[in-house]
Amino acid sequence: MADRHILSTYEKALALNLDETKYGVFAEIGAGQETANWFFRVSASAGTVAKSISAYDMTMSDALYGKANRYVSQSRLHSMLEYEYDLLDKRLGPERGDTTTFFSFCNTVRARGYNDTAECHGWLGVRFQLKPNTEPCEIMLHLRLLDETNPDQMDALGKVGVNLIHAAFNYRENLQYFVESLADGLSQERVEVDMLRFRGEGFRYVDNRLCALQLVQSGLTDAAMFDKDGEVVPAADTLYKRPILLLRGSFNPVLKLHLDMIRQSGAVFSDVMTDEQQERAIEVCEISMNNLLRDGSVDHGDFIDRADALQSLGKTVLISRSAEFHRIATYLSRYTAEPIAIILSIGLLNELFKEKWSVNLAGGILESFGRLFKNRVQLFVYPWHNTKSMELVTVENFKTPENWQYFYQHLLQNQRIRPVGVGDPSLLAMTSRKTMKLIESGGSEWEQWVPEEAHAMVRRMQAGS
Repeated sequence: MADRHILSTYEKALALNLDETKYGVFAEIGAGQETANWFFRVSASAGTVAKSISAYDMTMSDALYGKANRYVSQSRLHSMLEYEYDLLDKRLGPERGDTTTFFSFCNTVRARGYNDTAECHGWLGVRFQLKPNTEPCEIMLHLRLLDETNPDQMDALGKVGVNLIHAAFNYRENLQYFVESLADGLSQERVEVDMLRFRGEGFRYVDNRLCALQLVQSGLTDAAMFDKDGEVVPAADTLYKRPILLLRGSFNPVLKLHLDMIRQSGAVFSDVMTDEQQERAIEVCEISMNNLLRDGSVDHGDFIDRADALQSLGKTVLISRSAEFHRIATYLSRYTAEPIAIILSIGLLNELFKEKWSVNLAGGILESFGRLFKNRVQLFVYPWHNTKSMELVTVENFKTPENWQYFYQHLLQNQRIRPVGVGDPSLLAMTSRKTMKLIESGGSEWEQWVPEEAHAMVRRMQAGS
């Protein structure tokens, strides 16, 4: 693949202004009209801007777009995009609809205020025609503004807005280019894009789960997620103030063992929650990027197969680039102060005591555990059957590496590490690696280890090999 030629924000805005076939409106709420401002400052703005508006007052905003429960939300953004586009098309369609692709660009943002330290984030979107006289499509994204000052956040917001409009018209056929271009002119320390969604008849073949994957793969976010229906969702909304039960794994393939781990851990998790918390708790299956890489690259078909299998079982899926447990714990704690339980096997528990996972931390292994347990995080550890000694290894008889025995006992006594039972001990006989060998052999022995809902995934895998 040829390298992408990166344009500056100025160059992108000017190129759009000079393209007589693109014409649109800008409606921005929060952090100023920074996207529209770019099209005015580079000159020739009459070629692109039909109107710009900023309805800051809630009453004025409601009069235009209808009442809203939350003003910084995707539902509010959709109302803005639809209203502004329909008005543009109604007024200018008869005059120039045959030669012009119309668009509306909108955002609704919570930026840094006076003496304000709360989370700064926003929704941006563009509703546009792929060709003149066609039904419009939509592209939406959610971003976090990471700069500390309002002027810096305004600057970042304007650049992302220009990048989004430019990408919609130039990179929609190349997802990698599209995603990477959203951060042009910005460092990773300034913005995080954690949700991207394409919608409309023109994008009917776009699988938005691949958008989530690409955001993580390109480094625009530490993690992205989609629900059991395959809808990409922002973690800030989905995990907000909810108890989280998370299972890490490759899920290649999904096993009955995984379901037993979740089921047995769920029974333990209920003991640390109130009835009200149990109603709000969410189960999440997380796949880290290192579990998706094969020969240095990601097989998109393989990823979709795993996602399909997990969704068929009703699971929310999180994709992350956090191989270290303390990093995923920090990520989850960003959105909730409720209990968090991370499910793992005895084998992974042993990994936590290896220095390779804390090589970049000044405090080494102790610091990694300190970060892991900083908030209301517990490790729920599922037993392992040692086929050599025929011993069932649990948290109680687990042998830590040398010199960590007393520290481990401290974690046990304070219930930072909790034991999980086994519903069906026969499941311990099979691992994902062993199951993959059965699958690759072409037989059907694997069926007893894989839940029926995931059989279709495995058969597609066999057919494609």
